[in-house]
Amino acid sequence: MTEYDIIVLGSGPGGYVTAIRASQLGFKTAIIEKESLGGVCLNWGCIPTKALLKSAQVFEYLKHANDYGLTIKEYDKDFDAVVNRSRSVAAGMSKGVQFLMKKNKIDVIEGHGKIMSGKKISVTQGKKTEEYQAKNIIIATGARSRELPSLPQDGKKVIGYRKAMTLEKQPKKLIVVGSGAIGIEFAYFYNAMGTEVIIVEYLDRI
Repeated sequence: MTEYDIIVLGSGPGGYVTAIRASQLGFKTAIIEKESLGGVCLNWGCIPTKALLKSAQVFEYLKHANDYGLTIKEYDKDFDAVVNRSRSVAAGMSKGVQFLMKKNKIDVIEGHGKIMSGKKISVTQGKKTEEYQAKNIIIATGARSRELPSLPQDGKKVIGYRKAMTLEKQPKKLIVVGSGAIGIEFAYFYNAMGTEVIIVEYLDRI
């Protein structure tokens, strides 16, 4: 069984930064990630949504070019290209984290981590499960989207944030349930791209 001074469970901005600092302080460090390095934020949250928003913003500028003293006769959008750019930005950031792990001599363990008694973590990847020991374990598993009982996600009519970021076809109409930061970001993006958007919010203000 491999032993470490510190094992970090989760490689999002909380996890990978912690792992880097731990390694810099001289601790033998490993990080466990079940998907892509960088976690939800870099791969499915903050970073790729900002890439989508940037495309929407540029498209908005083109629509109002006259306001800036510019004349643009023809312009259009390529929804697939916008989505692909967003995914490309996320992939580049994830590779950047991979480089930082290598540079700081941090072991990356791929798989689903489960904390066991006796300061151990079992990691399952496919059919293979291995155990690791650590003097200290740091949990940085981040957040996940909540599914409403009255609106189960079917991946077609009712979708979650991941699907909303990688739709093959731009919808003509869209209802966004929830007016938090993420809901408003999606509402702005799709509205700017030409989708008719309705926001539904339970509370009295967005």
